[in-house]
Amino acid sequence: MPIIVHEFDWPDRVVIGTVGVPGSRTFYLQVRSGAHIVSIALEKQQSALLAEKIDEMLEQLMTHDGNPFSVPTATPIELVDNDPLEQPFGEQFRTGTMTLGWDPRSAQVVIEAFSLTDSGVTDEDDVDTASLESTETLLVRIPVGTAQAFAMRTREIVGAGRPICALCGMPIDANGHVCSLPDDR
Repeated sequence: MPIIVHEFDWPDRVVIGTVGVPGSRTFYLQVRSGAHIVSIALEKQQSALLAEKIDEMLEQLMTHDGNPFSVPTATPIELVDNDPLEQPFGEQFRTGTMTLGWDPRSAQVVIEAFSLTDSGVTDEDDVDTASLESTETLLVRIPVGTAQAFAMRTREIVGAGRPICALCGMPIDANGHVCSLPDDR
């Protein structure tokens, strides 16, 4: 099966956004270069971890001898993107695994997302199991300032979900909430 690679070098836009209401949102990584737009679905936890790892990578690069990659200490305001996902909207694939890297030749953060597919592989009991065999890949290279703005927006999007109950620490649904307090044993 051929592998389709959606590759973006220096895209015009790269953002995490959501569709739906808190509690039932679907997260998307959307990349645009000119009129070409690719949107891939991912989990909230994947989004949060991607932002966290980008921040860690940029912090390491910033503290590298003399900051040779010119990582700004603050997110450049002109790179902040708070606009909604672009339309027309269509999910290219659902993300299985992701990798994050650094390209020192171009001083860019490299994000790779691989599609999650069911390959029909069977185990010893002839039960179908899901496989991470990727048929599509998204490959995005972005400069450090864009990566900072991307991580900042992603943290805001992830944090904009349902409020957390002060008593039990669980999300509060729009339809109400009943706390599950720990047993007194």
